[in-house]
Amino acid sequence: GALLVSERIDREELCGTVSPCSLSFEILVENPLELYSGVVEIQDINDNDPVFPSSQARLEISESVAPGVRFPLESAQDPDVGINSLQTYQLSANPHFVLDVQTREDGSKHAELVLEKELDREEQRELHLVLTALDGGSPPRSASVQIHIDVVDANDNAPVFNHSTYKASVRENTPSGTLVARISAYDLDDGPNGDVVYSFSSHTLAKVRELFTLDSATGELKVKGQLDYEEMKLYEIYLQAKDKGVVPGVAHCKVLVEVVDVNDNTPEVTVTSVYSPVPEDAAPGTVVALLSVTDLDSGDNGLLLVQVSDVNDNAPKSLQDHYDVYVPENNVAGIPILNISATDPDLGPNSRLSYVLLQGDPTVSRLFSINQENGTLYLLASLDHEDQMKFSMMVQVQDGGSLPLSTNLSVSVFVTDLNDNAPVVLYPRPNSTSTDVVAPGTPARHMVTKVVAVDADLGYNAWISYTLLQATDPSLFSIGLHSGEIFTARQVQENEAPQHTLVILLKDHGEPALSASVTVTISVDEMVKEALIDLTDVAPAHDSRRQVTFYLILAVILVSVAFFITVVSVGIFKCYKWRQSKELFNSSRSTLYRTPGPFHHIDAVRGGFTPPSFYHQVYLTTDSRQSDVLCKKPFTSSPLGSRQNTMRNGEPGLYHQIVGTASRVPKPAE
Repeated sequence: GALLVSERIDREELCGTVSPCSLSFEILVENPLELYSGVVEIQDINDNDPVFPSSQARLEISESVAPGVRFPLESAQDPDVGINSLQTYQLSANPHFVLDVQTREDGSKHAELVLEKELDREEQRELHLVLTALDGGSPPRSASVQIHIDVVDANDNAPVFNHSTYKASVRENTPSGTLVARISAYDLDDGPNGDVVYSFSSHTLAKVRELFTLDSATGELKVKGQLDYEEMKLYEIYLQAKDKGVVPGVAHCKVLVEVVDVNDNTPEVTVTSVYSPVPEDAAPGTVVALLSVTDLDSGDNGLLLVQVSDVNDNAPKSLQDHYDVYVPENNVAGIPILNISATDPDLGPNSRLSYVLLQGDPTVSRLFSINQENGTLYLLASLDHEDQMKFSMMVQVQDGGSLPLSTNLSVSVFVTDLNDNAPVVLYPRPNSTSTDVVAPGTPARHMVTKVVAVDADLGYNAWISYTLLQATDPSLFSIGLHSGEIFTARQVQENEAPQHTLVILLKDHGEPALSASVTVTISVDEMVKEALIDLTDVAPAHDSRRQVTFYLILAVILVSVAFFITVVSVGIFKCYKWRQSKELFNSSRSTLYRTPGPFHHIDAVRGGFTPPSFYHQVYLTTDSRQSDVLCKKPFTSSPLGSRQNTMRNGEPGLYHQIVGTASRVPKPAE
């Protein structure tokens, strides 16, 4: 079971810059069959020196450049990783420049010269510096490059980039020539000193130069090589812009290019057969083969998906089982009044819902319709609150499974009332020629007649108010605001106009209010006092009917109270009689009831001391098993007298004993 190295391992060749570098393997153990996964991590050693692209570098710097200006330098490359990779740079001692080492987002280092003291071409025309790159090994490995700086005369303005950092993203496997980004710089100088040329900076990696190309005139950065997300996810590209002056001005910028993963790797399935052929008597659960699936893509592109087929095991569901809808009457036909919403957690056809209005009331089927796809309920005709105020229906929501599941929802549609009916006068009838009569001398507040009207609406919309709109003499008559009763406002005089015409306005309380009017004619005539008397008698008769009603109600109350008192009295009487009989029974067991004598009563009967008529009638107490016998003579008017007469025919002792007993026994019912 020992794992051995079969050949020399080169981490840089296997994994490049990827860290950690690991190799995966599987170990199969038989009897019993088991599978183990293993990983060998290849650790890096410091076996590579940093390397500069060239052994020399030359810079031209104007003597007019102000201190603080930066000049990027070519970066060294070290294929080692971790602490063994390139860690820092060193610059030889000089009075004008210092070195600033910066770290890229991928952890690599690059160096920039920073002018610390102004240059003077007359004092020194060129400078020679040495840049040394060091890794972090122990001992560290290094590499050096010679930097020659030529000090030239001033160029007034250097190019300036619109942005110091540009960001772009590009999909892997993008074809060559695809535009990635466009950089732009401007120079305020004229002529050649203002013409800008774009190029890669000196410390741009060689790998980047192989994958991207830069148009020196337009600044367009395009794809040149084959991008691979699995190899590198982000590229930092350092670009510069120079003018064409004798001493060119230089500006620098950075472009960050993010590589977007594409599902360009198919899953690799490795099947290892370990048990073939399979015996026909192999037990269930016997391992036949081992499968290993890998995908070089990342994220969701690297998963192996197992599809689970859906089963129609969920019925449609709605947030509520009952819906209440309020629709004003006189609606426009064809309007939607409700949107029934239901969901089904199943997938595909199993979740496709349809809505059906179940057949029931034919009126509902005629007035309502539902959209089978979205559950919108439509009203097909105009409704009338006075005709029908409520409609009830059932809506079935069904899914599209092969064995469909459904849910029933109840819907109630309430028709709200609108003020669409004006008051209708019942009395006096329209176009009627009848005239009401009042006699002179009629007192004030005498009811002459009454206007009767109805409104087909309900509630506040049907509340009618009556107003005297026009009258021959407005001071003579008035009308009740809500009763419609017409009264004399004052006493009718002898010199009144013979005929009065009243125009009554009837108005409901809807919004807006609807109204009607009626004309009432009242005559004042001396010859109709008898009619006045009859009319006067009508009111008291009306009052007497009210009094009769009052007395009838009072009589019902009194009869009910008397009945209740009677029932209670009878109950109390019954309880009293029951207690009295119980006390008499108890007293029957006393010494007075059973007076000692020469023999018991039953013995007297058996011995023949009493005549035959003594046995004619028998009265027993409530507990006859313990009471004595009491007899009377037939055809006698008084039970007590009969008992006394009977006893007189017998023995004197028996007579006294029996009579004493009878006096304590209550009279039985016939």
